[in-house]
Amino acid sequence: MPPARLRSLLEEALRHHNAGRLDEAERLYARVRTADPRNFDALHLSGLVLHQQHRHAEAADRLRRALRLDPTSAVCEMRLGAALNALGDHRAAEPHLERAARRAPDLPEAWFHLGLTRCALGQVAGARAALERARSLRPNYPEALEHLGALLSRCEGFEAAVPVLRRWVAVQPASAQALANLGVALAQTNGRDEALALFDHALALDPDHLLAHTGRALVLQETYRLAEAVEAYGRALQVRPTHHEARSGRLFTLHYLDGVSREQLHAEHQAFAAALPAPAPFPGRPAPDPARPLRVGFLSPDFRAHSVAYFIAPLLEHLDPEQFEIVLYHDHPRVDAMTERFRARAAHWRHTAGLPADVVEATIRADAPDLLVDLAGHTGLNRLPLFARRLAPVQVTYLGYPDTTGIPAMDYRLVDAVSDPEGEGDRFHSETLCRFAPTAWCYAPPAAAAAPAPAPSAAAGFVTFGCFNNFSKVGDATLRLWAALLAEVPGSRLLLKAQGLGSPAVAERLRSRLAACGLDPARVELLGRTPDLASHLGLYGRVDVALDTFPYHGTTTTCEALWMGVPVVTLAGDRHSSRVGASLLAAAGHPEWVARDAAGYLRIAGRLARDVAGRSLLRNALREDMARGPLLDHAGQSARFAAALRSCWAGWCAGRAAEPDRHPDNSLMISDSEPILSASHDLPALSA
Repeated sequence: MPPARLRSLLEEALRHHNAGRLDEAERLYARVRTADPRNFDALHLSGLVLHQQHRHAEAADRLRRALRLDPTSAVCEMRLGAALNALGDHRAAEPHLERAARRAPDLPEAWFHLGLTRCALGQVAGARAALERARSLRPNYPEALEHLGALLSRCEGFEAAVPVLRRWVAVQPASAQALANLGVALAQTNGRDEALALFDHALALDPDHLLAHTGRALVLQETYRLAEAVEAYGRALQVRPTHHEARSGRLFTLHYLDGVSREQLHAEHQAFAAALPAPAPFPGRPAPDPARPLRVGFLSPDFRAHSVAYFIAPLLEHLDPEQFEIVLYHDHPRVDAMTERFRARAAHWRHTAGLPADVVEATIRADAPDLLVDLAGHTGLNRLPLFARRLAPVQVTYLGYPDTTGIPAMDYRLVDAVSDPEGEGDRFHSETLCRFAPTAWCYAPPAAAAAPAPAPSAAAGFVTFGCFNNFSKVGDATLRLWAALLAEVPGSRLLLKAQGLGSPAVAERLRSRLAACGLDPARVELLGRTPDLASHLGLYGRVDVALDTFPYHGTTTTCEALWMGVPVVTLAGDRHSSRVGASLLAAAGHPEWVARDAAGYLRIAGRLARDVAGRSLLRNALREDMARGPLLDHAGQSARFAAALRSCWAGWCAGRAAEPDRHPDNSLMISDSEPILSASHDLPALSA
């Protein structure tokens, strides 16, 4: 075929290609290749067509052939790297994209695709540098803004991502994806009102937008519109029934609602597990020696100034390093003084924030822990799908979540005999329950805590009840009971403190709820977050009696109140989330503040309110009471924790923990004392 005719065919093919008529373009490129098999342009551009048609393996083959004809073509090399990326072969893609960026340093697409490759490989710093370079070369490059914003949110925190995501929305104001991603970042940085508007806008553009539904549900949950949040998570699951963040978020939120039975919660966790792939057997062959030193991994987003950290730190700090080699996987972008405290204790430290699941999995498998401990459950930023892949011979969940994970590959859950009495809750768990200590918690009082203040009622002339729990835990049944308590104690006041209560919009909505539940808003004071922990703890100087929530008890708030000299009244229920307070109060030496029913709750709180002299004595005595019990026995609790880990390992060595069909009544009691109280009646990352 004459050269002029070849050029004419290529030009015609390119017109079709640019107009999106890919099949017609490929037909003409094929005619050129038949006439001239070594025509670089025909091979290169037809490779691009195949890539655009998602025929990535064929595209990579054709682009390799083109590159052999012209090894200097940066654009061809870049497109080959992009095709390999699409195939998931990021290792093979990386050198091609690095060469393309070197050869054409002003080509934004080369830097963009290199950034995607490095993201997939877990090379956070390199990924950010490449995406920043792409953005600098093309400031309005929407894909670069999208992926850079997502990377920053995962690895540096949502606040760092907000300016980039705002720019993306400015470039593509009608993009539901851009609106939803900015909404998620704002929802995590105290911009919830704007976030909700962005989610609504995104859903108007795309009613099935998954991130908008899950982000909207999160905002509703965090502004205490819980029934609406559950409904919003449900709509996300209608779009994609297997979506992990929506499923986990819905499970967590259900624990806050009044009237949700244990059977319903159990069924919801089973549905979550059913959406996961079947667990494979652990592929390694560690020595089944019950007595040898163990390597134990802990995976958590909370190795920072966070409630979980204050309970796990004393246990880890007292573990015998000759017997336990600790590997910590910190899965949050924030690094603070508490993080450094954990890092100093770890034999191996891994910062996994923002890394793809496959990279985290490869890291953990390379570390080869004997036991892997989950500290998040279904709370935010969890990695439960990784545990479903069976990353260690023994997998344990503890501390962060008040229920089963539902995951068949999770072998044990660490609890105590008060939070989970023997025989009552075992059938509601996919894990074997390990009741390892008199109480499942070990509390480290914050250094910021000042000495307890005097009981405020003496100076104020009235009793102040208080609750500083997450207000999501305050259901209408709780509010009605508190209304009855205020009616029983004339002149008393109620002080409520939680994130968001300082917002006028949230406060106005909550005051309507208070009134509907019989509480006089004039007798209730709402406070938002304080600037630091010391000022938060100082507010207990305004509280005479602390009121626990139900059916979801407080944990950190109960310990803080007791440490600040304030008695706590709790109502024990039929499940872990409504028995935590019973466990903590028994451990602190005050099981008499645990009510069995609403009438008992009113009686105990009323008696404490009237006992002015007794409450004054308690202000200084409660710290000594706590010190005498297991909560502050850090060495003892750590030894019990170590024995629990050792027992779980021994179970695997004996072949029990690996059995796929454990009897639903399996339980394990590891405690050096009898139960101290008898049984009573029966939290998204941005997408890119």
